[in-house]
Amino acid sequence: VLLDKPSRRVEKIEADFVGFKIPDKFVVGYGLDWNELGRNLKGIYGVIFD
Repeated sequence: VLLDKPSRRVEKIEADFVGFKIPDKFVVGYGLDWNELGRNLKGIYGVIFD
């Protein structure tokens, strides 16, 4: 997996290969989107909702 959110895991399993362990935040960029926005960003960013 590219992004691992251990706090969101339901089953007690571990991936063999993990890119990054991240906190439970909503992220966009590098192919990840929110309402079809942000997927073309060159990095991965956390979204701040007001």
